[in-house]
Amino acid sequence: MTEASLDAAVTLPGEDFSRVALTAESVHLLRKLWAQHGPLMFHQSGGCCDGSSPMCFPAGEFLTGDSDVLLGRFEIPDGGPGADAEMGTMPLDFWMSREQFNYWSHTHLTVDVVPGRGSGFSVEAPEGKRFLIRSTLMDWPV
Repeated sequence: MTEASLDAAVTLPGEDFSRVALTAESVHLLRKLWAQHGPLMFHQSGGCCDGSSPMCFPAGEFLTGDSDVLLGRFEIPDGGPGADAEMGTMPLDFWMSREQFNYWSHTHLTVDVVPGRGSGFSVEAPEGKRFLIRSTLMDWPV
């Protein structure tokens, strides 16, 4: 399994551990996509087919609400144009549908990249790669 290179900041009240991470390959691709599309976000729904893959959108293009949970916030180290000049990072939120979170509440998620074509709605589709979730059971109480 690919090692995580960047853990998200904790966003769930009462928790002190990260629930989601990015591999180095994901960080590299996200920097490239950020340069093309500007600020980005992830949303993980609970649907079938492409709906079970993390979808990457320009930030704010996918509207979140009460039926979504903010699992983590990444500060991706500046890798080029479009990064926040003051912080030297590119902020990226990772959202999940509340229904899906209920199923996956005991797992830690790692966003990885694999060859292939994902959904046409996710910004990595034209790159010939797709984001993929690798999950592991957490060994700490939730």
